[in-house]
Amino acid sequence: MKVLATDLDRTLLPNGSWKVDPGAIKLFNEWTTKQQVLVVYVTGRNLRLTEQAIREYGVRYPDILCGDVGTSIRRYQAGRWDFDAGWAEAIEQRCPGWNRDAVAKAIADVEGLREQEAEHLNPFKQSYYVDHARRERVLAAVEELIGGRYDEVSIYSFDSQNGNGLLDILPKSATKQTALEYVAASHHGGDEVLFCGDSGNDVFPLTASFCGVMVRNADAQLVEQVMAAKERNPQLKIYHAQGGFRGLNGYYVSGVLEGAYHYGILDDSVELDGTADA
Repeated sequence: MKVLATDLDRTLLPNGSWKVDPGAIKLFNEWTTKQQVLVVYVTGRNLRLTEQAIREYGVRYPDILCGDVGTSIRRYQAGRWDFDAGWAEAIEQRCPGWNRDAVAKAIADVEGLREQEAEHLNPFKQSYYVDHARRERVLAAVEELIGGRYDEVSIYSFDSQNGNGLLDILPKSATKQTALEYVAASHHGGDEVLFCGDSGNDVFPLTASFCGVMVRNADAQLVEQVMAAKERNPQLKIYHAQGGFRGLNGYYVSGVLEGAYHYGILDDSVELDGTADA
């Protein structure tokens, strides 16, 4: 089975300032439903916010949700979500030194950091808003205080829509990349896995062993990081959507569709009821 995995905000979801192709979400829903494609949402959103996005934008329910920046996995079957306890157990086994409370205490006094709201935290996710203008100083302070002490990884990204810097501190075995690797391994060897993203916290899965797609509106920071990784490792599979496929502009879900067609994850010859102009 082919796996189409995608970030949500400003990747699949048209919640940015770029032009939206009318009917592109309908096309995504129909195309992925009619073909043997396992749809995976890999997102920083928690379950409540993911369901809110599904209602608001009309995207289909995924087969699997890797939520909370990959720290939780749920499968959607028969109209309900089933929590994957095996993933939580795997995180604990792989990162025995992880201690969220200790991490929070260690960096509580770093200037330029503000802890995110409780709903954005979980036992494997300690997240902050960052003063983007002071990010280098802030990240250096965080690294000095916790670097390597808690089996952790720090992932920084920038929300270009509101100017917020975002910092997620996670067990190093619990990221978007490792969650998707876990899902892929449970279905097949991972030879046909596509991941689509747009921002800094997508850099790990985009530079892993998957087929990577950056939507046309990808942040300049991400494009620079991914292209640098491609120079170091020419074997990486990276595609940057530019528009033109089926008359779509390449932004958001249109870029997801373009990338899926580019890699052969979706077959354009399959007859559909809707069109991108619907």
